[in-house]
Amino acid sequence: MRKRYLIPLVLLPVLFLAANLLFTMRTSDAKAVSKFAAAGITLTPHYLRILNNNFHYVQVGSDTLPAIVFIHGSPGSWDAFEDYLLNPALRRRYRLISIDRPGFGYSDYGRGLNLHAECCIIDAFLDSVQNGKPIYLVGHSLGGSIVPVLAAERPALVTGIVILAGAVDPDMEPAEKWRKYFIHAPMRYLLPGAMRPSNDELYYFKTDVLHIKEKLAQVTCRVYIIHAVNDELVDVKNAYYMKSNFVNAQVSDTIFPSGNHFIPWNHQPYILKVLEGL
Repeated sequence: MRKRYLIPLVLLPVLFLAANLLFTMRTSDAKAVSKFAAAGITLTPHYLRILNNNFHYVQVGSDTLPAIVFIHGSPGSWDAFEDYLLNPALRRRYRLISIDRPGFGYSDYGRGLNLHAECCIIDAFLDSVQNGKPIYLVGHSLGGSIVPVLAAERPALVTGIVILAGAVDPDMEPAEKWRKYFIHAPMRYLLPGAMRPSNDELYYFKTDVLHIKEKLAQVTCRVYIIHAVNDELVDVKNAYYMKSNFVNAQVSDTIFPSGNHFIPWNHQPYILKVLEGL
């Protein structure tokens, strides 16, 4: 009887290691550069040291152009927006930048931060890439929670924001009380790969989201809200909440009858048209 279970028990560490490798949710610079080169595009990875944190991002396009900065959700990395960086219409008009948010990709991978700490790092990053031309921010999911905060804090720097399935309404945030048990060792190591920093920041977000409403009222740039009615991860009521609380901004909203939470991919043609018209 013991021999029957010996092999599965021995395999557990191997399976756990494999899960950690599979769920890093990041692409190596070498692989990404090679893929873009095959399409005739120069992708340039960058590493910065910002506020004692390592920060990684990639860029295509000239430094002289206006910028679109893509900010991924949780978990994820810059390559969530890979197809957008490959798009020829966008590349003709913009410098396209996609970041690894703190804790993900190659930006101090493994430990997620609270919203304030993360925004401080990204804010300093935006200073490093600004060239006097417009900067537009595009955020998906938790990235969509971040972009209005950045726009509120840097009105002279951020020209417009696009919020894709962003979470901002405290009443719509699920309690998920179980997350607190996976913040510290040893329990956190039961979560594979990028799920660890994701759990960190989503746990902090339960408190962080309480302070977003005041930021929405401070946003004065152009705002595009894009959401799907059947989003099972971020309730569509977040979109309605945003629209009613962006009281000093010009707001355009699009609510799809289908498409769930993953609208950057299943509604990509429409989003590309929005970005081309920024």
